[in-house]
Amino acid sequence: SSKLHLSPKADVKSLISYVVTKTKAINGKYHRFLNRHFPRFYILYTTFMKGFQMLWADAKKARRIKTNMWKHNIKFHQLSYREMEHLRQFRRDIAKCLFLGIISIPPFANYLVFLLMYLFPRQLLIKYFWTPKQQTDFLDIYHGLRKQSHSEILSNLERVIPLISDPGLRWHLTDLCTKIQNGTHPAVHEILALRECFCNHPLGMNQLQTLQMKALSRAMLLTPHLPPPFLRHRLKTHTTVIHQLDRALAKLGIGQLTAQEVKSACYLRGLNSTHIAEDRCRTWLGEWLQISCSLKEAELSLLLHNVVLLSTNYLGTRR
Repeated sequence: SSKLHLSPKADVKSLISYVVTKTKAINGKYHRFLNRHFPRFYILYTTFMKGFQMLWADAKKARRIKTNMWKHNIKFHQLSYREMEHLRQFRRDIAKCLFLGIISIPPFANYLVFLLMYLFPRQLLIKYFWTPKQQTDFLDIYHGLRKQSHSEILSNLERVIPLISDPGLRWHLTDLCTKIQNGTHPAVHEILALRECFCNHPLGMNQLQTLQMKALSRAMLLTPHLPPPFLRHRLKTHTTVIHQLDRALAKLGIGQLTAQEVKSACYLRGLNSTHIAEDRCRTWLGEWLQISCSLKEAELSLLLHNVVLLSTNYLGTRR
């Protein structure tokens, strides 16, 4: 009887298959061991492993998008909504990761970094490395931080009302601020009626006072600890990106977004969507888009303030 001889190539494939199978089996046993004996550590371990996988997948996707942009000479604002949002979020995530990488360069500093990551996950880690509970808790904390600046922003708006030359606009802005401070959610047309206020002095993007820029930076979860020119540039850049995202989203249609995409979009624009039903989030996002897509570039200061004007009292969120 003749023996069946495998080719060297088949032998290698068979060996690789065997190694992969054994590795998966050992890995499964290791996971079960951790889950049984160290449940809290197991949650952290699996969260980190999944986080690295998702971050790597994001990096590959971002690279594909950037390559396509270079290849076809496509600008950021010409991308689809999901591509724009992916790049925007990835840039923020990478900035956080780079900071961790830099502080872990000195010898043995990586051990300290791991300790800091464990002690301060909200400040040092991106959302992929948060547990589901942490994601909800941390988003609430971040919203609480930005909400602290809402009253200051409204007070600053009231303070500059006498500087507005048009009596009608003065009345409209006074009325809007009063309504918001009394807990009323403003209508889209009430906000759009003020677009002229936010073109020039004192509320145009280039005329905003330093205190207002600092408060708006906190409301956008941006650092307020920068010189005024840098604050203005960063706010302008951030608002422009959101405006570009809004136009792309309007083209796509809110109905095309998943529930998570809707909630993320609302959160970026100032609404704490973590505890609001999906349909309500879609309604709010629709109101935001009505305002945003009606604004010209010179009126983007209104879009920036809209983070406070439109979100403060939506469904009783002002608590």
